[in-house]
Amino acid sequence: MRDLNGRVALVTGAASGIGRETALLLARQGMKLVLCDRNSEGLAGIREEIDAISECLVAETVDVSDREAMSRFADSVHAVVPAVDVQVNNAGVGLAADALSMELEDWDWILSINLYGVIYGCHFFIPPMVARGQGGHVVNVSSMLGYFPSPDVIGYATAKFGVFGMSQCLRMDLAPHNIGVSVISPGIIKTGIIGATRIRGREDAEKTRAQVDSQYIARNYGPDRVARAILKAIERNKAIMPVSPEAWLAYYVTRLSPAIGGFMAKTTARYMLD
Repeated sequence: MRDLNGRVALVTGAASGIGRETALLLARQGMKLVLCDRNSEGLAGIREEIDAISECLVAETVDVSDREAMSRFADSVHAVVPAVDVQVNNAGVGLAADALSMELEDWDWILSINLYGVIYGCHFFIPPMVARGQGGHVVNVSSMLGYFPSPDVIGYATAKFGVFGMSQCLRMDLAPHNIGVSVISPGIIKTGIIGATRIRGREDAEKTRAQVDSQYIARNYGPDRVARAILKAIERNKAIMPVSPEAWLAYYVTRLSPAIGGFMAKTTARYMLD
């Protein structure tokens, strides 16, 4: 999909961070946008920015973990267009906790958003793409923690491992329909995820949050870089796209030597929630 002008792109979690930068970049390619996010104020802001560049067809406040809400959102979108051309399942949240600190409610929360949010997006938007018969592209945002096992992030990693594996299977299933699928692994990216991350099992949770956030700020690797990687993945039909240097390093190390990858994960775990 090298010619994106005039096509329609859906971006979830579009009000901030990676979603916002991706929506703006796709608009600059001439795409029309369909947006959703739980943050209605931020969503209104990005809609105005999109309309100044291209056209925002639909922007709705939606919780991607809510199956019925996603179904209604899909109905709203398909009342405007028969299908989207590009779908970017980006919405996600952070959770820092080891296996003993996780409550069942934590599992429900992280999996419902970070994994089922992607599943619902694919379930409600891919079939119309297939039925239309004009191809398309699906982008699922995973994480370097989707292939790089690490301590203290078991719930987050479980969801992201699921997105990573699902995307590779989905790519095979959709290839006969001329629909590409890419999975994105950002790395340490300066977004608002750390500030909103739930931390379990630590008395010094806020101190830990501040320390990790300072590392992300010092790293200064912005979400615009992830947006450019997403655009590249769409245009070149890339199956797997790590973004930051540490994401690429973790990707190759875990495949060449799981033992070395495990050592790296233990020594850098506090700085890797992406």
